[in-house]
Amino acid sequence: MTLARFRPFGLALACLMTVSGGAFAQTKVRVGNVNTVSDIGIYIADKKGYFKAEGLDVEFIAFNTAARMIAPLGAGQLDVGGGTVSAGLYNAFSRKIGIRIVADKGSSRPGYNFSQILVRKDLAESGRYKSFKDLKGMKVAVAAVGTGNAATLNQALKKAGLKFGDVDTIDMGFPDHLIAYRNKAIDAGVTNEPTATLAVREGVAVKVDGNEDLFENHQTAVLLYSDDFAKTKPEAATKFMRAYIRAVRDYNDALKDGAIAGKGADDVIATLVQYTNEKDPQLHRTTTPAACNPDGTVDIASLEGDLAFFKEMKLIEDAAIKSTDVVDNSFAQRVVQELGSYKKP
Repeated sequence: MTLARFRPFGLALACLMTVSGGAFAQTKVRVGNVNTVSDIGIYIADKKGYFKAEGLDVEFIAFNTAARMIAPLGAGQLDVGGGTVSAGLYNAFSRKIGIRIVADKGSSRPGYNFSQILVRKDLAESGRYKSFKDLKGMKVAVAAVGTGNAATLNQALKKAGLKFGDVDTIDMGFPDHLIAYRNKAIDAGVTNEPTATLAVREGVAVKVDGNEDLFENHQTAVLLYSDDFAKTKPEAATKFMRAYIRAVRDYNDALKDGAIAGKGADDVIATLVQYTNEKDPQLHRTTTPAACNPDGTVDIASLEGDLAFFKEMKLIEDAAIKSTDVVDNSFAQRVVQELGSYKKP
């Protein structure tokens, strides 16, 4: 038999696979990422082939900051993104830029506070710093004033009876915190992992008491969909969420005692080494990992708390906006109804 005799059947099979969402009909999904550890759910889904199994061809598009994703998401040039909940996100929504929060991407919870207040070690050793009240007058690094990172600082100051204006805040990317601690350009900072662990390991900063008591749960990073993706490709959006939640559940399996030390930990660490800039496996084993809801649910109470802070700082354009205005849990809920609620192994 010649190949020509099989050609009609081959074409028919290809057409069938195209209709059924097989390998020949993968849907392109453009995903923004900033190469951080809170992207772990997306990275696991990619490495383990969960996206491909759903018929999705995921293209990663790198950004320097999550804030730069907002415009392309709103324009439909990007399907999926993620980052810190910020005043800019709410203002973009108020301006009818088509974006929505669809799932948790990273949270601080008891035992998993991956974003903590650090103080220069020399200030702690000298007695200049003893408690949150001693932050008054200090230079404190935050990612940006209009972010949940700054809301963490505000919470600490409130507990000490201080106001946000009682400290001198400096907007600074997390990797730069380490250099600033070294050079004594800052006195303290709300520093994310793995920079926090690197600063402590190097002996230029210390983690201070009280971090665990700031929030019961702080929603710090979220997964975003463009309205165009959610509305015009709802099937692909659901498939993406299914792959993502499967991956986040693998990640949760690996969390144990405040570290990546549970079931499948070696695979998760290998994924972080492969996909992020930090190539030291031992660092990933010793840092405090982020929590991430294995059912995808975002914490509305936490979002409302940060939004109140943004409004207090007069960073929000629409005073009537609520966090629920920008949250769409429907995709995650649909997937959880199918998969069932997460159960720790």
